[in-house]
Amino acid sequence: MKIIYDPKVDAAYIRLKEGRFQVTTQRLTEDIAVNYAPDGSVVGIEILDAKKYLLKHKQPSIELVNLQPA
Repeated sequence: MKIIYDPKVDAAYIRLKEGRFQVTTQRLTEDIAVNYAPDGSVVGIEILDAKKYLLKHKQPSIELVNLQPA
C-alpha cells in the first residue's frame, strides 16, 4: 500500500494494488472516489480536499490493527 499526497491540489491517493489497471471509478461523495480493477478488487481511493478528511487532528497518525504478514 502507498499513500501519495499532493499539497498543490490538496489531494491524496491511497494505492492498494501495484501495477497498471484499467479501472472503473465510483464516486462515493464529491471528494472521494474508489477505483476498481476488472476483477472487482479495489485498486485505490482518491481523496480531494484531503486535509479536511485526513488531518482532523493536529498530529496525523496511522493505526494498523490486526495486520498479519501474507
